[in-house]
Amino acid sequence: MLQSVTTLFYIKRSKTDSEGKSMIYLRVTINQKRAEVSTKLKVDIDKWCTSTSKGLGRSSEIRILNNKLEKINTKILDLYQRLESKKDSISSRDLIDAFQGKIEIEKILIKIFDDHNKMVEKLVGKDFAPGTLERYKTARMHVYKYLLLEYKTQDIPITKVDLKFINGFEYYLKTERDCSHNTTVKYITNFKKIIRIAKANEWIEKDPFYNWKSRLKIIDREFLTELELQKLIDKEFENERLDRIKDFFLFSCFTGLAYADVKKLKQNDIIIGIDGEKWIDISRKKTDTKSKVPLLTIPKIIIEKYKEHPMVINREMVLPMPSNQKMNAYLKEIADVTGIKKNLTYHLARHTFATTVTLSNGVPMESVSKMLGHKSIKTTQHYAKILDVKVSNDMQLLKSKIEGGKNNLSNIC
Repeated sequence: MLQSVTTLFYIKRSKTDSEGKSMIYLRVTINQKRAEVSTKLKVDIDKWCTSTSKGLGRSSEIRILNNKLEKINTKILDLYQRLESKKDSISSRDLIDAFQGKIEIEKILIKIFDDHNKMVEKLVGKDFAPGTLERYKTARMHVYKYLLLEYKTQDIPITKVDLKFINGFEYYLKTERDCSHNTTVKYITNFKKIIRIAKANEWIEKDPFYNWKSRLKIIDREFLTELELQKLIDKEFENERLDRIKDFFLFSCFTGLAYADVKKLKQNDIIIGIDGEKWIDISRKKTDTKSKVPLLTIPKIIIEKYKEHPMVINREMVLPMPSNQKMNAYLKEIADVTGIKKNLTYHLARHTFATTVTLSNGVPMESVSKMLGHKSIKTTQHYAKILDVKVSNDMQLLKSKIEGGKNNLSNIC
């Protein structure tokens, strides 16, 4: 049935409050039949334009008001389209009831995403790490902006998400947002959880991800070689700021701790381990997994160096860490001064611990994985794949054994 819908915002000038403000009402008309509802927004009667159904002026208050009215209008038209897809005939009262939430049309994507994120937020520190919440919030933001760009709407029914939507979202992330392949896959994986929720609740019949295939690409992580690490250790800085940043970076090179974990490291996180020596004993901020690391000589010296710093004393911190942004900016200065050509970031220290400091020196994979706080040893194995030096040293050791006649293989080789 062909229908037409119009909306109108108006005020009742005869009804004002003590401040001279009047309530703004919304009137919806479908095929000459009206239904009205209060928007719960108020405006000074002298700042209302009847002909345009908007607030008058350019003040921030009026701009905010007009923006809210525009969003209400957009929502009404969106609700109308969604009702139209489910009913042959729609009344103005149907539309007002839908606007007030008295009738549920069908589950919509961004609303489900928002409900999910609110649940995660309440469970941060219990079931989720703060970083997990931030990733879900960012994924939600990307989906929302994709809807605005490609679908010209702020939300869509969850039933409208299909393989075309997913492929389009992937293309959007890589082109419009300039995300790398792995970053794109991670955001889509976050989005995929929302679809799983919809499927589990039977809000959709089929999983649109069934035929979507994409995997993370293994990336060779940069790290400092033994020579580069020694160059940094030997470098003396007259600039106190750079000297401090160098110390903090080296601390993670020899403990494997990420920036967030060093930043929150407290003095009571340093314990006496099973061997009678000092250990770091924490739960990683990112994954909430246990990480226990015996303290080597260099991190011990660094801790001792800063024990009288006011931040260390007043806050019971281990190191007076600056922001991660400042840290990485100063590390670029250090790279220039020392002639290190790699992109020196604080996280590079963690990779250096995993490769140059531990795996290259024969520390077993299982021990490294435990110290890094990895949930799966597969994550640690990514580091081992790039250690050609370790492979060479192992084979040289094997060669010496064979040629020395210490192995039965000497008769064959």
